[in-house]
Amino acid sequence: MTTSKEKLRLDKYLWAIRLFKTRTLAAAACDTGKVKYNGAAAKASRQVSAGDEYEIKTEARRWRIKVTGLLYNRVQYAEAVKYYTDITPEEELQRLQYQAASFHTGKRPSKIGRPTKKERRDLDDFLGD
Repeated sequence: MTTSKEKLRLDKYLWAIRLFKTRTLAAAACDTGKVKYNGAAAKASRQVSAGDEYEIKTEARRWRIKVTGLLYNRVQYAEAVKYYTDITPEEELQRLQYQAASFHTGKRPSKIGRPTKKERRDLDDFLGD
């Protein structure tokens, strides 16, 4: 006889290990093909077992994880990381570091985008408006 604790849906697992903020987002990622098992799209209802490897594409990055244990409820991050191993390839991690280094600082680059108030006044004077 199997108990309900021996079965765990993929969407619930991804939510519990904190790769997605909500279970709905995890299920949507599965439905849109952003979660793969052995190179094929994995359904949200797929049963997770220890040793499975998944490729997950989130807004922040691409993950490649190996399931080390089943987690049924959402716990704090420090506890959740014990239930999977991050096996993301090195070149993907380096690409992420490069993107972080070129992150937009919030300051508007000069001569790009909308003109400043002073530039607008100068334009108005020049056009005679």
